[in-house]
Formats: sequence, C-alpha cells, structure tokens
Amino acid sequence: MPQIKSLIKFSIRLFFLGLLLVVIGVTLLWLIIAPSLPAAEALRDVELQVPLRVYSADQRLITSIGEQRRIPLTIDEIPTLLKQAFLAAEDGNFYQHPGFDWAGTMRGVVGYVRYLGQRRVPGGSTITQQVARRFFLSSEFSVTRKVREIFLAIRIERELSKDEILELYLNKEFLGHRAYGVGAAAQIYYNKRVDELTIAEMAMLAGLPQRPSVVNPITNPAAALERRGYVLRRMLDEKFIDESEFVEASQSPDRASLYGPTSELSAPWIAEIARQQAVERFGAEKAYTRGYSIVTTVDSRLQQAARNAVRDGLDAYDKRHGWRGPERQIDLQLLDAPDTLRAELRAVPTVGDLLPAIVVASDEERARFALADGSEAELTLERIGWARAHLGRDALGSRPQSVAEVLPAGALVRLRRGEDGWRLAQIPEAQSALVSLEASTGAVLALVGGLDFGASQFNRATQSQRQPGSAFKPFIYAAALDHGYTPASLVNDAPIVLDDPSQERSWKPQNFSERFFGPTRLREGMIHSRNLISVRIAMALGLERSIDYVSGFGFRRETIPAGPSMALGAGAATPAELAAAYAVFANGGLGIEPRYVHAILDDQGRELPLRPWPLACGDCIAIEQPAAPEPVGLPPADAPRNLELPVLGEPVAAGSSGEAGAGAFADELYGPPIPLLASRIISPQTAWLIRSMMGDVIRQGTGRRALTLNRDDLAGKTGTSNDQRDTWFAGFNRDLVTVVWVGMDNNESLGRLEQGGRTALPIWIDFMETALSDRPQRDDPVPIGIVEASIDAATGLRVRPGTAGALREWFPADRLPALQEDSAPGDADDADPYDIF
Repeated sequence: MPQIKSLIKFSIRLFFLGLLLVVIGVTLLWLIIAPSLPAAEALRDVELQVPLRVYSADQRLITSIGEQRRIPLTIDEIPTLLKQAFLAAEDGNFYQHPGFDWAGTMRGVVGYVRYLGQRRVPGGSTITQQVARRFFLSSEFSVTRKVREIFLAIRIERELSKDEILELYLNKEFLGHRAYGVGAAAQIYYNKRVDELTIAEMAMLAGLPQRPSVVNPITNPAAALERRGYVLRRMLDEKFIDESEFVEASQSPDRASLYGPTSELSAPWIAEIARQQAVERFGAEKAYTRGYSIVTTVDSRLQQAARNAVRDGLDAYDKRHGWRGPERQIDLQLLDAPDTLRAELRAVPTVGDLLPAIVVASDEERARFALADGSEAELTLERIGWARAHLGRDALGSRPQSVAEVLPAGALVRLRRGEDGWRLAQIPEAQSALVSLEASTGAVLALVGGLDFGASQFNRATQSQRQPGSAFKPFIYAAALDHGYTPASLVNDAPIVLDDPSQERSWKPQNFSERFFGPTRLREGMIHSRNLISVRIAMALGLERSIDYVSGFGFRRETIPAGPSMALGAGAATPAELAAAYAVFANGGLGIEPRYVHAILDDQGRELPLRPWPLACGDCIAIEQPAAPEPVGLPPADAPRNLELPVLGEPVAAGSSGEAGAGAFADELYGPPIPLLASRIISPQTAWLIRSMMGDVIRQGTGRRALTLNRDDLAGKTGTSNDQRDTWFAGFNRDLVTVVWVGMDNNESLGRLEQGGRTALPIWIDFMETALSDRPQRDDPVPIGIVEASIDAATGLRVRPGTAGALREWFPADRLPALQEDSAPGDADDADPYDIF
C-alpha cells in the first residue's frame, strides 16, 4: 500500500513537472515566435482582391475583369443558415474555443508522432486558424508553421470579435473555379445571391473548403454530393435544421453549373477602353484587385442598337456579293452520331450572332440542320434565294434552283435567327465600326469596333486609320467659308492636272460620275459631292493654309498628305476622330474630345477625381462650379444596377474622397476642379452654314436615304475612298453625332458599286432610328450675322425679290453677293418685302 501511494505521488509530481515543462516550453515558444507574428489588427484593414467592374451609364454591368472572382459581403448580409452550414462543416465549437481546439490539436500531435512526420494528419484547424493561414501564412505543412498558426489564431481572437473573424473567413475562403468567398461561389455555381440559396446549395458550398479544386459540383459531382450529405448530417446534429429539412435537402438534385459574372450589356470594345484607362491610372495589380467600378458613358439601349445595326448592315453587304460556299465539309458518317455531331459543332466558335450548323439532309426543296444545342432548323429554297454563287467582288452566278446544290449534306454553314425565323448566312468579309457621341460633351453613347470582339479585338472605331474620302470635304468647305467664300460662290467643276507630291505623279482628279459640270455653287458641290470643287478650293486657299485649317478640327497633321489629294480625304482618320471633328459643326463650332468614362468609384463607392473635361457651351460666358456631389455608394456586388451617379454630361468634381491610387489625378496637376470650356474652332456662323449645306445632302443629295427617318434636323455627308476601299456616313443633329465606316481589314475594294450611301448609310439610319426615337426635333435658329437673299442659280449673284427662277440662299451679312443688274422684280404679290433680314 505504501508503494502504491508513493507511485501515485510520483505520478502526480511527474504530471505537474510535465505540465510545468509544457508551460515553460509554450512560454518560450511564445516569446520567440510572438515578435515575428503580424498584428492581427491588420485584418481590420485587409483589402480583399475584388475584380474591376465596368458599367454602362444606365447601370448595366458590362464585364468583370480580374483573376479572382469575389463579391464581398458583411456578416449581416450572409444568411444565418449559410453561416451555420460552414460552422457545422468546419468548426462546430467556433463560438466557444479561444482560437484553437485542444482535442483537435492533440489528435494532430499524436498523429504526427505516430507517423514520424512522414504524412499529414487531421489537425483540427479551427476557422480562426484558417483565417490566420489564409491571410498571413503559407499552406506548406511544418511544425513551425502550425505553431505560428495557433499563436496567431490566439492573437486574432484577442483583437477581433467572432463575427469579424467569421466575416473574413466567409469572404476570403477559396471555393473552387476562381471563386473566393460565399458571395462569388453562390453566383458562379448557382447564379444566385446568397439569400436565394436553398439549404442543399448552402451545404454544397460549405463542403467546398476541404478540397475546393477537386471535390466540387462541377469537377466531381458524385464526390461533391457525398460531401454535401456529410454537411447536412452535421447541420442536423447541431440542430441547425430539423429532420424534415434534412430529408428534403438530402434528396434534392444538385443543379450547379458554371456561371460567369452576369453581363447585362455587350460592349466589349468599351470595356477594353475602360480596362486600359484603369491600368494606366492605377497599375495592373491594383486595377484588377481593388474593387474599382468604372461607369462608362455608354447608353445600353443605344449600344444594343449599334450592335444590331452593324450586324444587319454587314449581313446585307455580304448577301449582295453572293454565296462563297460552306466553311467546310464534315465526314458524312458523323451524321449518324448525334453526340459526336454536337461535339463537332461546339468546337466551332459563334461569330457575332452567326451560329454554326451542319446540314444533316437536303434535297431540291429544303435542308435540315443540326445545331450545337441539340436542336434542329430547316430552310426552304425560297429562304436561300440570295445565295447566288460568288464569282468575284463584282460578279454573281445564277439564282439557285435546288437547295442541295447550295447546301449538300455534311456542309458546315452559319445560320442567323431573324424575326421571321432562321436565315442562311456566312461570316462577312467586310468589317464595320460605329461611333455615336454627344456633340456638347464628347460622351460616347455607343461604340462598335467590328463584327465580333471574340474573333478580333482590334477596335476599328478608335484604332483603324482609314481614308475618310468625301466625308472629309466639309472641312475644306468650312475653310472656304472662313476665307471669303459663300454657299453661292462659283467654283469651276472642270478637268485639272496637278502635281501631287504625296502621290509622286501627275494627278487628274475626277468626279465619281466621271462627268464635269462647269461653274458650280458651293452648296451644289456639297450636295452632290463634286470632287473637283474641293480640290480647286484647297489649291486656291493654298495647301499649307488648308492643312493648317483642317488640323484645327483634331486631325493629326502627320496623317494629312501634303498634296491636293488631301482635299478628297486621302489622309487617314479613325471613326472616333471623325466623329469628334463633326461635333464641331453640330455644337456650334467648339472642339470636344471623345469621352468614354463617366465616373470611377473605389471599393467603398466613393467617387475618385477625374480629369476636368471640356464642355461645348456656345452661349456661355462663364460656368459656375456646382457643389461637389455626395459620395456615391457602391451597390451590393450581386445587385449591380443600383448605382446612383451624377447626371451624364455633368462634370465630375475633383477632390472627392477615396483612394486615388497609383497615378491618381491630383488638383495640383489638373488645376482647380471646375468644368473647362471647350475651345472655339470655327465661328457659330460658319458652323451653321455647314450644317445648312449638309442638311441639303440629306434632303437632296447623296444622303437621301436618311429621309426615311422623317426628321428635318439632320445633316450629314457620305464618304467613299479610292477604289471603294472605305465607305462612310457621318451625320448628326444638334445633340448627337454618329459616324459609320465599312471596309475590308486588308484594304481591298468593297466592289465597284459600293459607296457610302449604300453600305454605311443604311447602318447609320438603323441606329439613328433608335437613337433619335426619344429625342424631339430641335430647331436650328439662324445665328446673328447670317442673312438670307434671293440669288440667280447660274451665277450665284443676288437678284431682286420675285425674280423668276430665283433661289434662296444664306450669307454672312458682310458678304452678300453683288446685285445682278439684269434681274427683274416679279409681280407685286410675289415680292418679299423682307427679302434680306
């Protein structure tokens, strides 16, 4: 008995000695490791990597850019049941333990000793330990790292509340497929907000942290369902759900799929411009990870209209030039293997709205097609009547007499769905660009850089330097008006031979009709786009003076040839540059720049200062600085439409709160935060006269197709370059300027019958029908200094009121033409006592 008592005392002493050694050891470890541990307080200021989001002006999400997909949520925004699902799966004692779990830690120690450190064993990492590891430590396994993890977890528990720790965990945890946090995972796997998830879906997400890249409902559905079952049982054990909820959730089929960020508007070229500006301002790393939101100037309704108009216009051009045949012929044996056939189709990318399809059967009257989604389509002979054989740019074969001769079985072709059903199509050879902007601010309301961004990221609206052709002539005419000419001045439309240094040969310009019309008034020259008129004006003014003048509209001097061909638009300009130049005519003579970004918000919804933007305000003497707007709150990331921004067109005040980031615009760099007045390029009188002349281009000239819009406030000009390589229409009213270009990327001819009025103008009309639908017609009052008089159509001289055959014309008040002496007044009833006013 005394021996047993001695053994007990010895054991007790040994236990306390061991405990003392453990305490001393832990204390020493703490003293050694604690100084190297990061401050847990830093977690309060942690910046989650949130992607860059790009919106339209009317709050439609265009795209989300960033490798990590994250939708940060506050702890109050996360449903209680979703939090409980993660607690059940990962850390049932989260609200009771001090940062680590004694039992779990001891299991890890025993397992480590048992396997001599040769393999990893379950160590019972708590949620707090996982937060410590995710934010501050690596995932590499080692005893030292594990000890640091435990100590750091203790420190985190002392400095942060349990809810703060859980919020960090649920926002930071990697849940597979680039989803970080429950907000992003709910969107990516189920296309839902967290408050829309079912119990089964919550359990599925809660099961992901264990092995997110391997056991998830996309990569391994069977294993993911098994893991979901485990989480549901744990939720039942913890009494987070009852028996009936457990049974229902366990039996629920999983409908997970991969969903990208829900784009509400296709505007990829605008998104790319916004991305480039964000990288330029913040640097690539911050631009993609700091949660910035860029609100562009684009109007979603107009952007969609522009996209449709370009696709319809290119489709119409392509059909005029015939059927080039199937893209390829597939093995006919595949027609009897539907699954293989669908796989073949899924490997073919959609281009624009042109879907790949394979002819599975055809005869004289009809063809049947298989589509990538497993559905079928059918076309009759009547529906493919346009598919005459393409025999070159200007030649077509005969109308098809049999469907099978055009669409043999096994042919891979393209179909396009229209309002009246499926249509046969093909990928157009031509490309197009459209830019539409506000004349007073330069805000770009719609921009299309080509048929399909996925097929080619080249932005033809802002990067493609093409010859503007006759669309350049209004700038030559403006130079004439500012150097003594009037709309009634006569210029001889007659042959001329010139030395053109830019072409290194003698040059004989001709009109498109190859006819000459003799002395011609400027207005008639504009209406009918007479080439010789523009060339003679430039030569009369002097080439250097002409080049200097047109450069003032924003054209880069180096792109303007130093020869008389410059008068016919032989230089180079992008559609965006041409639109900005035409805005000078539309807004009364003031220079603006294309503007793509309306506002930039940081991750807290605060506006960052933007460069002050010049505004065209023809009647302004001064502009008072508006009060700085209140900080704009970011919407919940899963409800991207709730942006409240200053009205488009109002300048964004600099000096707003928020992190400016690398390269931020500072007041000292850009001056005081006030709107800038645009500089005057031409007088209001010259701008009005050019508008008047280009209005007649639509009423009487090469732009007559636009009369279908039934508006009296439109002006514009067609443009066609040499050999029909570039075709344009640039048109506007006082509010809106829209430029359309159509051409080949390889600079080949579009065909000898193609002109701006045939290729570009129909696209312009289709777009403007939508763009102007909610804009009332605007009067264009005659500015001070412009008067009207009667003139002789042949001489351009002023005639007496009531003279037979006289025309009415507008003039600068100090440049009225001389009175034609042989003019005779008409009857007294026909006389106009207010002939000049």
